[in-house]
Amino acid sequence: MRKFYHLLTRWEQWNFFVLYFPLLPVWCWYCIRSRSVWFFSSSNPTITFGGFEGEGKREMYDQLPNTYYPKTFYIEPFSPAETVQRSMQEAGFTPPFIVKPDVGMKGILFRKIDNWQDWGLYHQRMPVTYMAQELVELPVELSVFYYRHPGAKRGTISGCIEKELLQVKGNGRATLLELIAQHPRASLRKEEMKHRHHDRLDWVVPNEDIFYLSYAGNHNRGARFIDLMHQVDDTLLAFFDSLSHQTSFYYGRYDIKCASLQALKEGHSFSILEFNGCGAEPNHIYDAGLTVWQAYRVLLRHWRVLFTISAYNHRQGHRYWSFKRGWSYLKEARRHFAHLEKID
Repeated sequence: MRKFYHLLTRWEQWNFFVLYFPLLPVWCWYCIRSRSVWFFSSSNPTITFGGFEGEGKREMYDQLPNTYYPKTFYIEPFSPAETVQRSMQEAGFTPPFIVKPDVGMKGILFRKIDNWQDWGLYHQRMPVTYMAQELVELPVELSVFYYRHPGAKRGTISGCIEKELLQVKGNGRATLLELIAQHPRASLRKEEMKHRHHDRLDWVVPNEDIFYLSYAGNHNRGARFIDLMHQVDDTLLAFFDSLSHQTSFYYGRYDIKCASLQALKEGHSFSILEFNGCGAEPNHIYDAGLTVWQAYRVLLRHWRVLFTISAYNHRQGHRYWSFKRGWSYLKEARRHFAHLEKID
């Protein structure tokens, strides 16, 4: 009963479809105005389907200087583990490192690999192309929502948040399971946490030690968001304007690790984990103390921008996808994610 009441009063933890259902008529209106169900598909011409869903991370990284993102090694499923491990070692990979599907979302099958044995088990389970990435040790993880009209030189940073990963702090007495039960967010994901950390549940976490329950900086994985919009300035905007002009990325969200927000403004000590296109949520609505109606206003403002950008690109020759093409692509993407969720 307590859990039900908590979910009822915390719109941020509502099911995606429950949260977005009241806004469906507005989305349908944009479809009617554009005469296309996939009006968003032209928003980011250099990303498949505008980055709405099912796009690979490789096509994002290929648009960036290789110094801007973590060192990455792509791995095909069912490849001999010994051969892959040898190739990875020759490329300079040693544990710990991160693995995740090339086509993934919401932190599905995102893992930190601490030894080659763990990697072998992960590789054995993975049925799709995935990537190994160096573990970026920079202390600050940011999420920056950016958009720019293709005909304008300057864009807009509409959201900037710092992510605090789902974690517990030890006191030298409580076991990991007890700390999970006491945590306001982790306790709501207790079964998932028990499954993910089953071999450590009885471990007494040393006093003041931080144990990360998830390395995925997603709200649906329990991460907490801290608003940094008051620190956004023209210097930071210039950095993202430069990226947008280089990649023709007009609407979406960057996930970045950096030494500090100031370091990012100065253009050093950062690594772009990924950028997400028109399917990205303006996740700065979460943990910001907004009512659900205030959050809806933010979402509707972003949808209006998305429609405007897409319509402009459509007129410039980046045509909306046909219904058949989009429907087939989306069905395949949904099958892909459903399969990965069963493995996760």
